[in-house]
Amino acid sequence: MLIRPALPGDAPAIAAIYAHYVRHTAVTFACREPSAAHYARQIAEGMYPFLAAVDEDGSVAGFAYASAFREKEAFRWGAELTIYLRPGLERCGTGSRLMAGLLAILRRQGYLLAYSCVTLPNEGSLALHRRFGFEQLGVFPRTGYKLGCWHDVVWLHLPLGGMPEHPDEPLPFSALTGEETARLLR
Repeated sequence: MLIRPALPGDAPAIAAIYAHYVRHTAVTFACREPSAAHYARQIAEGMYPFLAAVDEDGSVAGFAYASAFREKEAFRWGAELTIYLRPGLERCGTGSRLMAGLLAILRRQGYLLAYSCVTLPNEGSLALHRRFGFEQLGVFPRTGYKLGCWHDVVWLHLPLGGMPEHPDEPLPFSALTGEETARLLR
């Protein structure tokens, strides 16, 4: 399994993976499937990393990306993480490889905090986050209504570095060289 930066051409496969979770699970609270064009734009944006896990045959097996934790400027040193795998690939190590790559890149960019929001119950996702040192911040009970019932979510966080008095601005993902990104994803 190769972990690499996602390409705009990966967008249809990424949209198809996510569509499964939108239609069949409460893992995401999205109720409409984003288009491939939506993902192509997000990949091309260049501020945050967007990674693809690719099989030997070149097909996308999963994806991970970071996005703004919150929109207000003072939150800019935090990033929210998202990871999805093609159904059936859970507990095969792909999620761990995507998480490791995403965290390595975010640290290199200068982000100081990583956040994740997980719909409960989801022991697989919680175990993945715990393996990387994420800690629970709190549970928001009955936060989202999907598939005929209410669901709780838990917010998790991971400090990525010290909290300097005057932090440097995070670098855009597009500022990293291909060689540097490849090294971080090994």
